[in-house]
Amino acid sequence: MTENNERQQEQKRVDFVIEQIDDQINEAKAAVETAHNETRAVEKNYSANASVNLYEIDDAMDTNVQIQQQRQLVARTVENETILKRQLTTLQELQGSPYFGRIDIKDDGDFETESLYIGVASLMDNDQTDFLIYDWRAPISGIYYNGSLGKVEYPTPNGPQKTELTKKRQFTINDGKITNMFDTNDTVGDEMLQAALGSQNDQLMQNIVATIQKEQNDIIRDTTSDLLLVHGAAGSGKTSAILQRIAYLLYHSRASLNADQIVLFSPNRLFSHYISEVLPSLGERNMRQVTFAEFLTRRFEGLTVETLFEQYEAQHGTPSAVQKYLESPQVMQQVEAYTAQLTAENIEFIEIQFEGQPFFHESHIRQTFATNPENMSIADKILATKNALIKELKLRIKEAATATWIQDELEQLPTDQLHDLYGDRQSDDFDSEDEQLEYLGKRWATNRLRVVYDAIYNNHFIDSYSQYREFLDQLNVAGIDFSQAISDYDHAIEFHQMPFEHCAPALYLRDLITGSGQNRQLEYVFIDEMQDYSVAALIYLKHIFPKAKFTVLGDSEQALYSDIEEPEVLLSRLSQSLNAKRTNLISLNRSYRSTTEITNFAKSMLPDGEKIIPFSRHGELPKAIETRDEVAFNQQLSQEVSRLAGKYDTIAILTRTMDQANQAYRQLRHLQGTKLLTANDRVLPTGILVMPIYLAKGLEFDAVIAYDASKNNYPNAHTAGILYTISSRAMHELTLISLGSLSPIVANHRSLISEQ
Repeated sequence: MTENNERQQEQKRVDFVIEQIDDQINEAKAAVETAHNETRAVEKNYSANASVNLYEIDDAMDTNVQIQQQRQLVARTVENETILKRQLTTLQELQGSPYFGRIDIKDDGDFETESLYIGVASLMDNDQTDFLIYDWRAPISGIYYNGSLGKVEYPTPNGPQKTELTKKRQFTINDGKITNMFDTNDTVGDEMLQAALGSQNDQLMQNIVATIQKEQNDIIRDTTSDLLLVHGAAGSGKTSAILQRIAYLLYHSRASLNADQIVLFSPNRLFSHYISEVLPSLGERNMRQVTFAEFLTRRFEGLTVETLFEQYEAQHGTPSAVQKYLESPQVMQQVEAYTAQLTAENIEFIEIQFEGQPFFHESHIRQTFATNPENMSIADKILATKNALIKELKLRIKEAATATWIQDELEQLPTDQLHDLYGDRQSDDFDSEDEQLEYLGKRWATNRLRVVYDAIYNNHFIDSYSQYREFLDQLNVAGIDFSQAISDYDHAIEFHQMPFEHCAPALYLRDLITGSGQNRQLEYVFIDEMQDYSVAALIYLKHIFPKAKFTVLGDSEQALYSDIEEPEVLLSRLSQSLNAKRTNLISLNRSYRSTTEITNFAKSMLPDGEKIIPFSRHGELPKAIETRDEVAFNQQLSQEVSRLAGKYDTIAILTRTMDQANQAYRQLRHLQGTKLLTANDRVLPTGILVMPIYLAKGLEFDAVIAYDASKNNYPNAHTAGILYTISSRAMHELTLISLGSLSPIVANHRSLISEQ
């Protein structure tokens, strides 16, 4: 069959599949409308039942049962409508481009080959008898990504299955029409990648299931590793692969895993929004997303926690010896040793108060703790102490039930609150008025003393911040003076602040003492930009989520907060510190984001840049512009921004610090569409964007201007990671403008740039 005839046959099949999809969309819309009407009716009925007068005690129980039944019915109808809407969305996703790949396989003993078509979701025909499309995550679909023509093997629930791959075909289908089609022996041919990577930047990351490479597929389908470490060059698709990995895990373990059991630590809020549509486009609900700063703020309730960005701005990216130690695995070992030897005499107990008066004195809590057997762990002793205090609290609640102050407050209660106190009892259930008053008094005393119970439950009888201060005071590390760090810590705590470098050891100490803080429900933890996390922070996260499998990804050479580190050194260090049983290390060295010219320039800044392989997509050389004074600098900046804005949707002016971003914005704000982005921004707009580089982690832009790439701003190899990260954000064009002489990091590679 000629190539033209084959294309016509394939287009005929596309037309047939889209007809089937259209039919199923119409059915799905009707089902959604029916489900929506049912939900509205149930919600209306629930509102009517919920408005029943609850002030009559004898009606309260029956009404409560009805309300609970109605709530369950509402939940079921809402869930049903949600499922149908998700199915409709998936069908609509398939409508314009139903699939992107085809594999022909032939099992041993068969005379005919079987053609399977691969897309973002499975689809059966209208009769529900045959698969028209196989989900890219299905076991057999792995052949498309990993298999070369010939004998191949793929996993099944009954063990490995062998077959022969006789054809691998790739499609580009837009609006129901095949625009590109070719056969290949590779995972994804360069022609398809060229089309996918050559377009302008989108505001939201897209799924890459049609262009997954073999090494990315190895990441996606790893279901056995406790610790998967992914080291990838800038633009190597590591974040995209990780998001497809989450989608694959949700598909692979659908019966036992849901999105709420997965958390992704994002580098910043802009990145969180940027990736927010990838999983929904694959028919999956988004996993939990949080930045490390947000996570720490929740853990240090009541304190203002310094962020990594604020620490970087304050120290200009140069960590002190104290900071390096407080972020090392050694400090976490010291915390473990310190907490293990704590006794009743040296724990920082504090009294529990009720309405400004001592309820449990510090000395009483200390004595209660001391009664526990010496061989108990400190966490078990704290738990036993809590139980003892709660037991005492219950006795004091019983005593307070008949106290004058409780009875006086009961008399002042509004009628509705008084009725609520009865609970499932009725006023005529009591043999005497005294029994009734004692019952109500006990329930009211329980409500009033709830704050004491909460203080016990939440370990508020231990001053963990003072305890950590004592830990710092006993540290004795050769060559490091902690006196100034302790003074700074005391000052910060006085103003309800927590310095960033103290976060991991302080939280670890608190958790080890109290035996709290762990989450055993989470199944998977994903950490992006691993090079920005201290080893102490990673050890703490492993402590918090003890049952979770970890996927940690990043690029040691995009180091903004420390010196560039060899990938092998970083990966070895993390593997040892996290102490995982089944570890898998995968490196992605091929860079897809930038043109060959930009990638070649960016990798020239790195000590092992020769390992990075640029994708063969060509463009202009990076441009370097030297200026003599601020007037010329600002003039060149405005001219270059205006030139690029005429060609692209998204231009980023990336600076080293927030102060420089403010300076750049003041010079460019007269240009239409110029926006200054800060750590509080959650949405990445189009236009002319000004921001410090740490807010651009994980992002990409059509064109990038490196603001003041001068010798003064980037003087030596310690700053190479910052300039490399800036340069590697650019997809199509990169310009470096310097106030004064170019940085030696740039000037040493003049053959890779064009100068103006």
